[in-house]
Amino acid sequence: MAAASAGNHLSSSSSSSSSSSSSAAAAANKPFNFSPDSPTQLHLSPDQLRHCTDALRAFKDKLQTPQEIRKEFHSLQSNRTRVLDMKSSCSVALDNVNYSKNRYTDVLPYSLAHLVGHNHIELIASVDRNRVVLNPCNDYRASARGYINASFIETSSSGSISRFIATQEPLPHTFEDFWEMIIQYRCPVIVVLTRLVDNHNGLNRMEFKTVKCGDYFQTEDVHGEFGNICIATKWISSTDTNLVLRHMEVNYKESEEPPLSVLHIQYPGWPDQGVPKNTHSVREILKRTYNVPPTLGPIVVHCSAGIGRTGTYCTIHNTIQRVLVGDMSAVDLVKTVTLFRSQRMGMVQTAEQYRFCYEAIVDELEDLISESTRQMVI
Repeated sequence: MAAASAGNHLSSSSSSSSSSSSSAAAAANKPFNFSPDSPTQLHLSPDQLRHCTDALRAFKDKLQTPQEIRKEFHSLQSNRTRVLDMKSSCSVALDNVNYSKNRYTDVLPYSLAHLVGHNHIELIASVDRNRVVLNPCNDYRASARGYINASFIETSSSGSISRFIATQEPLPHTFEDFWEMIIQYRCPVIVVLTRLVDNHNGLNRMEFKTVKCGDYFQTEDVHGEFGNICIATKWISSTDTNLVLRHMEVNYKESEEPPLSVLHIQYPGWPDQGVPKNTHSVREILKRTYNVPPTLGPIVVHCSAGIGRTGTYCTIHNTIQRVLVGDMSAVDLVKTVTLFRSQRMGMVQTAEQYRFCYEAIVDELEDLISESTRQMVI
């Protein structure tokens, strides 16, 4: 099985709002073991099967009208963040002490919470609602304000729905900040949707390479150190769907606390600003996280900029989870992506990626229904 857990964390109803904070803390500190074995299928309840069937019908109907999907994405693009809005809404990222920490100057976390309207973007006075803040931070300067190019992404406070951190691929001088974020926010899973290096053919058929992802997870070494943080790779495994799995332990060098256990999932086959040839690999990532309790901590997702492939995966993952708990508003992808874009600019970058969301969701719902029906026959 993909991961050892106490039970099915995608129950047919949301977590009770009366759950105590002490119970959540206990769940977050509970040891969690990851395995390289193939993930097991979910066992759907009758309610979950009904929710999946209803959602599948809605998503398949939409796939039959590609012009409607294109229209939806066009409406999203008409309300995207403009360059002129960034100066006021991304002031911390644009500060002189933080500017070099951004991989791209046009992909920045908001310093102010955003409400996206039909024809405008309204800034509200809730500072750093979605920006991930490091405390302490490797950059001790007060004006740095714990900065890292990363944003919280969520649609619900329910304990049944995963929270994400969408972030850029870290730069060499922000590797320590990245691992600091993992420890501080107790992130159990890192999903990487890019390769380390892209090969290209240039003039005169000369091959050149573009670095797409710095080696912050030390691919060739069992142990690594980044400032005051040490990482250890316990095992590495490859899957038939071209995923590379790493079970890692992360800790401060002098800490007497147990290390944080992290599952690092890399899918190097997803092309930049494009989509995979099929949905198999993306859906296996989802299957390997089904039994990871959302109460453990947010799932970190990054590609290169942390918006296109990252936003696409978060949309697929979030939609399936919400359907399973009976939140049928999840069939409205425009609303989901609009909310995600209010938390991090540019989430789901292209029309092709937006359509891929529909395709992966349909494939996964069909798989869940088929497997559940087969189990009932047995």
